[in-house]
Amino acid sequence: MRTILAALLFSIATIATATQTSGAKPARPPAFSESPAVQEFIEQMHQQHGFDTTYLTRQFASVRSNATVLRAIRPAAVPELQRSWQRYRERFLNERRLTHGLRFWRENRAELIRAEALYGVPQEIIVAIIGVETEYGRNTGKFSVLEALTTLAFDYPPRAPFFRKELENFLLMARENGISPLDYRGSYAGAIGIPQFMPSSQRNYAVDFDGDDRIDLRGSVADAIGSVARFLHLHGWQAKAPVAIQADVSGDPSHLIAAGIKPAVPLGELMNQGVTPLANAEGLADVLAALIDLESPAQPTEYWVGFDNFYVITRYNRSSFYAMSVFLLAESLREANTATP
Repeated sequence: MRTILAALLFSIATIATATQTSGAKPARPPAFSESPAVQEFIEQMHQQHGFDTTYLTRQFASVRSNATVLRAIRPAAVPELQRSWQRYRERFLNERRLTHGLRFWRENRAELIRAEALYGVPQEIIVAIIGVETEYGRNTGKFSVLEALTTLAFDYPPRAPFFRKELENFLLMARENGISPLDYRGSYAGAIGIPQFMPSSQRNYAVDFDGDDRIDLRGSVADAIGSVARFLHLHGWQAKAPVAIQADVSGDPSHLIAAGIKPAVPLGELMNQGVTPLANAEGLADVLAALIDLESPAQPTEYWVGFDNFYVITRYNRSSFYAMSVFLLAESLREANTATP
């Protein structure tokens, strides 16, 4: 009870110090090392993983609640800004990302060929994920990963359990790599490196693909390529299987949409319920599929049939918009690469 009360008082103090009073510069939030909840977390890391409590206290003394991180993680306040496929796709399906992607493919062809041979994931899918995530390593994030994850773990209740687990994995990862937690920079959500892996994904799926006996997703393009391919492979990617087919829909598809994006119904059954593929679907009648709706305000909804490989892409980022952007960028890259002499 005392711990809960102390944590509540710390949260109130954090909010109070972060609030700007009229004509006064807002005070900095207190260091996370002062938070009773963080102190309890430090003790748990000591008990479960043998961390030195003094060492972790020093790390958390260097970071504070980050208001920019909290603003970025929260859903858009205006409903129409929350879901627009047209607006979303324009960020990733453009000439700049296609041009840089073809260059990235050309410069890293040997590693991409090896990754496809080993894991069964097409080269263009690997390139597209890295392109969507960081524009081929150009934008890997400038936030302190320790500060971002701690902010979300202790000051963002809607997803606190998830981010506390990521914070735990991050500290373990930093220790395993012999790198100070304060040295990592990444996204506002704590994703790291060229492929923007969360700490748990790096520890579970990343691979040393350049053979230098260490995993470096921040500096090794080869490690990033191999790790993306291995992630998709271990999540069930099926070599040479379809990803998605655009479709027309007649009637009310709401019950099909409500079923979710995990393929659970044979394509033939979807077709019997008014879903018409707009590309050759020969031989796919018995393949499990799901109806994907891509909405944009004041525009007709775009429909696609998604197969298991589409669902696998959503394990990287659990958004149908994200997975479709990866797929369409990959298709554009493949077509342009094939057309290049």
